[in-house]
Amino acid sequence: MTMGKPLPHDAAPLHVTGQARYIDDIPLPADALHLAFGLSTIAHGEVTAMDLTAVRAAPGVVAVLSPEDFAEMPDCSPSVHDEPLLATGMVHYLGQPLFLVAADSHLAARRAARLAKMTYRELPALLTVDDALAANSRFEQGPVIWTKGDPAAAIAKAPHTVEGSFEVGGQEHFYLEGQVAACLPQEGGDVTILSSTQHPTEIQHKVAHALHLPMSSVRVEVRRMGGGFGGKESQGNALAIACAVVATRTGRPCKMRYDRDDDMMITGKRHDLRILYRAGFDDAGRVTGLEFTHLFRCGWAQDLSLPVADRAMLHADNCYHLPDIRIESHRLKTHTQSATAFRGFGGPQGMVGVERVMDHIAQMLGRDPLQVRRANFYRAAEVAGPVQTTPYHMAVEDFIGHELVAELERTSDYTKRRAEIAAWNATSPILKRGIALTPVKFGISFTLTHLNQAGALVHVYQDGSIQLNHGGTEMGQGLFQKVAQVVAGVFGVDAGAVKITATDTGKVPNTSATAASSGSDLNGMAARAAAETIRARLAAFLAEKHQTTPAKVRFADGLVTVAGETYDFARVANWAYQARVSLSSTGFYATPKIVWDRMRGTGRPFLYFAYGAAVTEVVIDTLTGENRILRADLLHDTGTSLNPALDIGQVEGAYVQGAGWLTTEELVWDAKGKLTTHAPSTYKIPACSDRPRIFNVALWGKPNREDTVGKSKAVGEPPFMLGISALMALSDAVAACGDGSTYPALDAPATAERVLAAIKRMRAHG
Repeated sequence: MTMGKPLPHDAAPLHVTGQARYIDDIPLPADALHLAFGLSTIAHGEVTAMDLTAVRAAPGVVAVLSPEDFAEMPDCSPSVHDEPLLATGMVHYLGQPLFLVAADSHLAARRAARLAKMTYRELPALLTVDDALAANSRFEQGPVIWTKGDPAAAIAKAPHTVEGSFEVGGQEHFYLEGQVAACLPQEGGDVTILSSTQHPTEIQHKVAHALHLPMSSVRVEVRRMGGGFGGKESQGNALAIACAVVATRTGRPCKMRYDRDDDMMITGKRHDLRILYRAGFDDAGRVTGLEFTHLFRCGWAQDLSLPVADRAMLHADNCYHLPDIRIESHRLKTHTQSATAFRGFGGPQGMVGVERVMDHIAQMLGRDPLQVRRANFYRAAEVAGPVQTTPYHMAVEDFIGHELVAELERTSDYTKRRAEIAAWNATSPILKRGIALTPVKFGISFTLTHLNQAGALVHVYQDGSIQLNHGGTEMGQGLFQKVAQVVAGVFGVDAGAVKITATDTGKVPNTSATAASSGSDLNGMAARAAAETIRARLAAFLAEKHQTTPAKVRFADGLVTVAGETYDFARVANWAYQARVSLSSTGFYATPKIVWDRMRGTGRPFLYFAYGAAVTEVVIDTLTGENRILRADLLHDTGTSLNPALDIGQVEGAYVQGAGWLTTEELVWDAKGKLTTHAPSTYKIPACSDRPRIFNVALWGKPNREDTVGKSKAVGEPPFMLGISALMALSDAVAACGDGSTYPALDAPATAERVLAAIKRMRAHG
């Protein structure tokens, strides 16, 4: 069986040899133009004068477009049409594009863009959530509030209460391949777009709208991305539109690529937020009532902030049954980059909040945090009892947290190591160690219901070779290989026999973004449907030929067996072609069981949940705040894995990226709204040397109870939140610096400076 085999990434040899082609590697015609934006140097104000004389006179410059050159400014927004390609009079953040330069080289365009003489009437800028709250600057008229039960009454009756405020930082995507697009003008005004995007159909739609063309006149192709992580779901729109506009006006191919500095200054990040919490609980640490307030800093445009903030609310329970809960979410508008999708899509922000609450409760009771977490777990799926529901009233039918966490506790020696660490800390005045085990429950499906669909196209050629196309995009995660294995499994051939082709809106239309961890679920099912249609035709043809039934035709090991005869798959394909049997089919899949009312906060937004747990051990230097992750043990639920090798790689990478978000990746804006951490010299992503020295990763491996492709589960986003255990382990290490009377209250990211400040607070109370 091809499905389930740990095959390498289909392009792995190309990646390691440098032969994998990305958009910047694709040769363009000799007369191609290169584009760059001129950027705002203030965060908020009015452009009173724009002198582009020096820009137009710069070497290599062919065209310069300002807002005056557009009768109608193209829109780049994925939501409410509030992101003009170029600022029209008002500037809303420092780094906003103001004009567009087209030159004969990338360097010439960037140099010219810096020669503009701009005059502004600068206005006060709202930069923080406090600024936005004071000005009532927001994207919805008031906060979104979901309530279950009566949390205020439950907290009032509780034997114990806890409350606090928690700052959670944003995160730069830092994909290795930056934002890039190209446009090739075609006859009749049509255009072909090459884009590094997770959402080809959105690029198609936005370009068509900008050029006043039907979508059928715009073809978007994506062979691969050098990473996306959500940052290429909507942020690529501006580059594709700019290339299309200039290509249409000049008749010349165009390409646009952001340098890293420009990329970080222009594009959105993960949403940062402040979480306020108040909880009531009993002597066992069981939460009886809980209130959350999420203060999201969304930036200058709406982008995807509403569904991101919604998903934070949807994951505010994580693995815990909270019968009485209130979640209040503010989506605040500021003069900073427009925050956007990022792996987990708000889920990590919601989940880290409730993990903070569990940790805080454990400290107040003097208990092992794992005991408190277990006391609040949802009931195991196989245990009888009243249905337990999430804060949004969805029944939890598949909870496996008890057994999964028990298995990880055993394999990681958590209990023994926790005791050893406590003993070690008692004799170590300078270095302190910490350990934490945190679980994950992550819902799988798009919360915007209509996005839960996918299409695919499969061809079998007369020589038996197979070509596959689907609506998902490959950003290094191995989606193409997984879907190829699904198709190969249907035909009973080796995965290498399936030719994977670039995602192309001219082949599979109306694609959803490769996001929400849905790539394999949606596209795998669509591709399987297409392949099964062709296989059924082949089986019917052979059955008639051998006077038997189609059910008795077997496809396996590259062979087709029927009525005691065995044929090569290629021979069968050729016979079918000669008999005029169609060897091409589309496939379609729509996720079942999804019902969701976002305004009321009720329904079933997810088909199922993916689970996992992580144990992280850290050490801190109490003199400097410097810290290291010493060991990580991860156990993650992928259902029946389509490809264990790829899934383990996803889990490893997700954990490191999640730990980076909460420990080293600090975004800093100055008082004028300038992002000062705008390059790898000032922004610290985890490097290879930051990985845990001992890194144990295992897959749970039990089948999904829902009818997903191969009974697998999504693996893109859920393991990201395993990194929360690193923050909780650091908090545990800091707690060892005190006498237990006060909580470390460690904000994220827990940089060396924040760790050192928390140590000083602990010792001041110790």
